[in-house]
Amino acid sequence: MSQNQSISTITVKELAEYLVKDSSELQLIDVREPEEVKIASIKGFKIFSLSQFHEWSKTIIYDLDFNKETLVLCHHGVRSSQMCFWLLQTGFLNVKNIQGGIAAYSSIIDNSIPQY
Repeated sequence: MSQNQSISTITVKELAEYLVKDSSELQLIDVREPEEVKIASIKGFKIFSLSQFHEWSKTIIYDLDFNKETLVLCHHGVRSSQMCFWLLQTGFLNVKNIQGGIAAYSSIIDNSIPQY
């Protein structure tokens, strides 16, 4: 996959539908910083902060399933797209970037999640 190929995406409305159902077949990844996660988060997401890449990049292949559908979240969708690209390069098969990130989820789906 080259850098200019498109990464699959999912809308926050689709994410909300996924989260209402049994999400045990999903891998949910949040790449934001710990300070951001403290302000606003969605239950069920594992934190893999991009700034700590050197700490988890060698072990993520043991922590996650290459075949499971993997949804990636950040603040607006830029960092999560970087993570999606890396996961696909690493061999993950079903990776989707959450369009608009937690900011969109907060404004469209659940306004009890703080904006920042």
